[in-house]
Amino acid sequence: MVKIKLVRHGAKRAPFYKVVATDSRNAGDGKALQRLGFYNPMARGQEVKLNLDMEGIEAWVAKGAQVSDRLNTLMKQQAQQSA
Repeated sequence: MVKIKLVRHGAKRAPFYKVVATDSRNAGDGKALQRLGFYNPMARGQEVKLNLDMEGIEAWVAKGAQVSDRLNTLMKQQAQQSA
């Protein structure tokens, strides 16, 4: 099954997450099928905190992909900000 989830990158105490579509059998940092955005919880000032490819995510969900709980929360957050 394909999952859309956050994969942690960045340094210690400075997290940076990539949003990826990946096979659920792959390791957490394994090969991704497609990169769908990023989340930077440490963003300050003019830095972009959240960038999601909503069309790409919707396309994967239409194919049967499962979205992680945390990413679901972030998607709702982005929808509120853009409205």
